[in-house]
Amino acid sequence: MISKNLKDRTITSIGLIIILILIIKYQFFLISCLFVLGILSLIEFFSLIRKILKNKIFLLLSNFSFTIFIFIFCFLFFFFSNFIQLKLILFSILLACIGSDIGGFIFGKFFQGPKLFKKISPNKTISGSIGAVIFSCLFIFFTIFYFIDTYNLKILYVGIVTSITCQLGDLFFSFLKRKAKVKDTGYILPGHGGLLDRLDGIFFGLPLGFITLILIF
Repeated sequence: MISKNLKDRTITSIGLIIILILIIKYQFFLISCLFVLGILSLIEFFSLIRKILKNKIFLLLSNFSFTIFIFIFCFLFFFFSNFIQLKLILFSILLACIGSDIGGFIFGKFFQGPKLFKKISPNKTISGSIGAVIFSCLFIFFTIFYFIDTYNLKILYVGIVTSITCQLGDLFFSFLKRKAKVKDTGYILPGHGGLLDRLDGIFFGLPLGFITLILIF
């Protein structure tokens, strides 16, 4: 019997895939989504950090820093998407981030085993972390091959860096949620939690993966 949470997670995931396809195909949809995702991410972060920081100065600095980060992230994502080659690379790395999340979930559920950082994120396992790296490498390797019709084993380095930084992003927000004593950053995505519960790794993995690709090629 499939649990309700898994059903919700599957349905939401299908919806997110459809949104991703629309973002790739239509520039207007990309702009709209970046705006909405940016605003909702800020709302969730403000709510989360308010539960952790009581000092108003630190709270203000944290909110300001994250606002600047979201603005730069969304602006650069939009800017690079105007150039077809950069857009293909950008979305290839984005898919590697998604692959990392999928690999971590599948390997973690199937193999289980020792926990990675039990005090920060009890559900994260070493097997899940390895699966995340493997799937990230596979996703970016075959996506780059499909989009650009070329292959280079150096691209696997990008997959590795992308996955590791995705996992660090996930752990960072898991740490914040633990400090705030909440399970999820929100409830907007049934079966997943909040928007930041899905974007946490992408906010880390996408920029670092893109920088890595530029440096090695």
